[in-house]
Amino acid sequence: MKQKWLAVYMAGSLLAGSGMTYMGITIFEKKQEKHATDHTMESNSLYKLDKAYQLILQNYVENVDKQKLEDGAIRGMLATLEDPYSVYMDQEAAKQFEQALDSSFEGIGAEISIEDDKMIIVSPIKGSPAEKAGIKPQDQIISVDGETVEGKDLNDVIGKIKGEKGTKVELEIKRTTVDKPLKVKIVRDEVPQITVYSDIKKDGGEKIGYIEITSFSKDTAIEFEKALSSLEKKGIAGLILDVRGNPGGLLTSVNAIVEQFLTDSKPYVQIENRNGDREQFYSDLSKEKEYPVVVLIDNGSASASEILAAALKEGADYPLIGENSFGKGTVQQPILMDDGSEIKLTVSKWLTPDGNWIHKQGIKPTIEVKQTDLYHTHPLQIVDNLKMEDNDEQVKYAQEILTSLGFTTDRQDGYYSPQTEIAVRAFQEKNTLEVTGIIDKKTAAKMEESVRQEKLKDENDIQLQTAIRYIVH
Repeated sequence: MKQKWLAVYMAGSLLAGSGMTYMGITIFEKKQEKHATDHTMESNSLYKLDKAYQLILQNYVENVDKQKLEDGAIRGMLATLEDPYSVYMDQEAAKQFEQALDSSFEGIGAEISIEDDKMIIVSPIKGSPAEKAGIKPQDQIISVDGETVEGKDLNDVIGKIKGEKGTKVELEIKRTTVDKPLKVKIVRDEVPQITVYSDIKKDGGEKIGYIEITSFSKDTAIEFEKALSSLEKKGIAGLILDVRGNPGGLLTSVNAIVEQFLTDSKPYVQIENRNGDREQFYSDLSKEKEYPVVVLIDNGSASASEILAAALKEGADYPLIGENSFGKGTVQQPILMDDGSEIKLTVSKWLTPDGNWIHKQGIKPTIEVKQTDLYHTHPLQIVDNLKMEDNDEQVKYAQEILTSLGFTTDRQDGYYSPQTEIAVRAFQEKNTLEVTGIIDKKTAAKMEESVRQEKLKDENDIQLQTAIRYIVH
C-alpha cells in the first residue's frame, strides 16, 4: 500500500480553521534539502527583499517590531499566490492548531475557510456551541464582536473567535436565504472530539447500521473500526455512512476507513503534483462488503469527507444521498519554521478514483434530497418583544419556525397577523409557557430549542429516511 507518506495533519482546527487537507510528503522534504544546498547560489535573488527589510527596519519614522515585519513579509508572499489555503501561522496560532487535534478543545466549534476574500463557515461541529446557536454551512462572517473582518488575515479572525469556556463572542453573518445580516451570540464551551456515533435503524424488521463521522481526527479510524465491528456482529442488512457537516480531517484516518470498503480494482485517491504527475493509492481489499452501503453528504461535507464520498461513489458504485458537497480538492503541506511558527502551503491536488477534480464544484449526490424547512430556520434575535401588527424580519423568522414545528400561520412575510398570534399562543400552551401570544426572549429560546429537538428525530430527517428506504427496498 502506498500510504506511508499520506497525511499527518487535519483539515482545519475544528475551532475555526482554514478548511485544509494535509499530507506529509517525503519528496517535498527532499526538495527542501536541495534548496538548502543551493542557498548560496540563490542568495543574490534575495538581495532586494533583504534591502527592503533593512530599509524599513533602520529608516522608518517609528520603531519597527522585527517579528511583525518578518511575519508580514511571509504573509505578503503567500498572499500573492491568491490561494486561501496557503497560510502562515505565528507561534501562538500554530500551537493552538496543534491543541485542536487533542481529544477536546475550548471554542465555538466551527470550521472556517476563505472564498473570494470572504470568511465562510464550512461547517459547525456536531453538538458544538456554533451549531446550537444556529450557525450553518456557507454562512459568511462579516464581523466579530462588532469589528469587521474585511481585509483581515484568517488567523487574526480565528484568534478573535477563539476563547475560553464560558466567554461570549458575537458573529455577524450573511446568509444567502436572508435579506439582512444576522447577529449571533455564541457562548464558548468545551468541544469534545468524539468523532464517531453509531446506531441501529430498524425498518420492516431489518437492521440498518448507521455510523456518523463528524470529523477525521487522530482516533477516528479506531473508533470507526470498533463501531463497524459491533454493528456487523448484530447482523445488519446494510450500512449508512453519514458525513454531513463533516469539515474533513486527517487523511490517514479517512484512508483507513475507505480501505475497508474499496477493493484494489481502482485507486481510492490520486495525488497530482505541479507537473501533472500522479500517485495512485490502492486498498489491499479483494472483496467488497456483502451488504449495501449508502453515504449521506451535504454542503458541509468538505475535504477528507469528499475523499471518502468520491472514493465510495466512483470506486465501489455506492450511492451518495443528500446535497452537493463543499468542493475542496487541494492538499497542503505543513512546514514547521525554526521559531515554532508554521507555513501551510498548497503543494498538490487530490483527484477522485476516475481522475476528477472536485475543487470549487463539490460532488453531486447520486440521489439529491433536500431537507425540509425545519433544517433551514434562522436564529431569533429578540431585543423587544414581538407582538400583533409588528412587521419585521424577526417576525418572519418566527413564522418560519412555527410553521416548521407544525403550527399554522397564514403568512410568512414578517407581518404579525392575528393567525400568527394564535399560533404563538398554541406553541406557548403546548410548551407550558405563559400564554400571551407575544414572543418574548423566553418564548423565542423555547422555539429554537424545539427546532433543535425536532431535528434530532429520525422521522424528520428525510435524507436519512431516503437512505433507509434505499437499503431496505
